[in-house]
Amino acid sequence: MRVSFPITMSRSANTWTRRLAPLLTLVLVLAAWQLVFALRLYPTFLIPSPQMVWEKAAQVLRDGTLWAHLLATSEAMVWGLLWGVSIGTLLGYLIAKLPLAEVLLTPLIVAFQATPIVAYAPLLIIWFGSGMTSKVVTCAVIVFFPTLMNTVVGVRQIPPRLRDLMRALSATRWQTLCKLELPAILPVWLTGLKTSATLAVIGVVVGEFLSADRGLGHWVKLARSQYDTALVFVGVLTMTALALTFYSLVYLLEWRLLKWQRQSRSV
Repeated sequence: MRVSFPITMSRSANTWTRRLAPLLTLVLVLAAWQLVFALRLYPTFLIPSPQMVWEKAAQVLRDGTLWAHLLATSEAMVWGLLWGVSIGTLLGYLIAKLPLAEVLLTPLIVAFQATPIVAYAPLLIIWFGSGMTSKVVTCAVIVFFPTLMNTVVGVRQIPPRLRDLMRALSATRWQTLCKLELPAILPVWLTGLKTSATLAVIGVVVGEFLSADRGLGHWVKLARSQYDTALVFVGVLTMTALALTFYSLVYLLEWRLLKWQRQSRSV
């Protein structure tokens, strides 16, 4: 007991430290921000105070402007994630299983991903218009690659002895997929999904910056043209909060779906 008590206290302290660390970082950032404003190192129209940004946020919350643009961006993100992740998963599985598919598709996919999204986003807007469709396609394109690569890695890391075991048990392809491949792929695939969830904001905002009449990207672009820096800060912070929200949702999904993995480790 005399040995376990300090260990328990140390673990408890480490847990609280991890929980409070993000809050401490936020407080330090706000303090540094306020200090820069108080010292008048930059004009107010370049760097407003945290209070000015807070007041602007309260204003756009009251008049409903923030909610309207947030809803437009969130809707495009959801559809972009669904399409991008679905196509990335299917193509990733196909490339991992069929060597011919890898030879034919990999150079094209890598070349497409090597080009910055802002370079061909105007083409997507010309092809799909300036409405919701172009934003969804832009988002799907940018979240497609992480999902595809993680799916390929997940399929290829399955030990051959497990596949031999499934064949020895006369398992069908469907049984092999459900009982072996999906559980094996899931941890790596969810890691890719967390990356895609944060990149989805970038994809949608790029589309909104180039051509849109609503959404957070359009809103920030409009605020910039009016030199309303406080509103730009509100828009950027809202994008950050949106990315963190989607990331947290995927994290909760991962925690729920991989519960069996944690239980097997504790045994």
